[in-house]
Amino acid sequence: MKKRMYTSESVTEGHPDKLCDQISDAILDAILASDPVARVACETTATTGLIHVMGEISTQAYVDIPSVVRDTIRKIGYDNPAYGFDGNTCAVITSIDEQSPDIAMGVNASAESRILSDDLADRIGAGDQGMMFGYACRESEELIPATLYYAHALSRGLARLRKEGVLPYLRPDGKSQVSIEYGESGQPLRCTAVVVSTQHDPEVDIETLRRDIREKLILPTIPASLLDSETKFFINPTGRFVLGGPAADSGLTGRKIIVDTYGGFSHHGGGAFSGKDPTKVDRSASYMARYAAKNVVAAGIAQRCEIGVAYAIGVARPVSIYVDTFGTGIADDDRIAAAIEEVFDFRPAAIIETLGLRRPIYAKTAAYGHFGRHDLPWEQTDRIEALKSALTR
Repeated sequence: MKKRMYTSESVTEGHPDKLCDQISDAILDAILASDPVARVACETTATTGLIHVMGEISTQAYVDIPSVVRDTIRKIGYDNPAYGFDGNTCAVITSIDEQSPDIAMGVNASAESRILSDDLADRIGAGDQGMMFGYACRESEELIPATLYYAHALSRGLARLRKEGVLPYLRPDGKSQVSIEYGESGQPLRCTAVVVSTQHDPEVDIETLRRDIREKLILPTIPASLLDSETKFFINPTGRFVLGGPAADSGLTGRKIIVDTYGGFSHHGGGAFSGKDPTKVDRSASYMARYAAKNVVAAGIAQRCEIGVAYAIGVARPVSIYVDTFGTGIADDDRIAAAIEEVFDFRPAAIIETLGLRRPIYAKTAAYGHFGRHDLPWEQTDRIEALKSALTR
């Protein structure tokens, strides 16, 4: 590989699109807590003074959706009219219907089960067609790309500095971006640029803000070994960011899919995650693909691994699975793919059972990425020995 530059971004939980993701997943969690087999496809839009929740939900549970919406907004930090958006006073509109019976027919009984398969893992068909991808690499301790790892760390740090009162003039909206130069072997060499934009109170002067963000956020977050005299820092480059959140820009569930996944390092099938129950393979198969890819890398089978899975609606078994280790594998990709298919079952019912996906675990995924976090079931590396054994057969 030649030397190259790469950049990934992240956004804070107060970003209008991320606010919508968190509302959609909070509603999903509230429903799954009472009805684990509910079908949920919940989307949210946000604009000045208004939240609109829409979608298809089939459930036996009762959830006070407006209360869930307001609680989520207040937890994020929009609890003051001065911020331009307030969870206590914003309007909440709901437009909810049941899941289409034509879709439910294929999910409730897969094509395989309709030809009398008695395998329990064949009983649920994929909720849609599409391609899903999982990725892992050796660039960070969490086995995600370094650019994304540090971008998320900066965004998470902004929220921490605000919530802990270290920088009380911060407001909920914000973004970060990290650019890294990679060496010929693909290793991170140096950070070439860091961008942080944060919403703030009108009274703080820009020089104070820039000094605080550099000293209290960037320098403690980005390792000194990646910074040098040529690293550029862009902190609130426009000079002012008082109006933010839905008052400054509309928000929509599923509009930050690269932030949610791998920062642009891996392919993306286009399907968003938030607000979808695990029968939607956009979400569950992406989690399973990450689970498999992370175990491949953790096992030392490859330094980088991307797994792509494709489905047909109403059919349990994937129509294709491919593996690309970008020339870093200890065996050819076909052998690694065969080992993965032996160890990991990508049928929706098997994914749900393996990862325990009928639980209310989704709200915490809706900000700062769905991958690279130790407390999520698809981040476990418990299939290392099984993969090594399958590869030797």
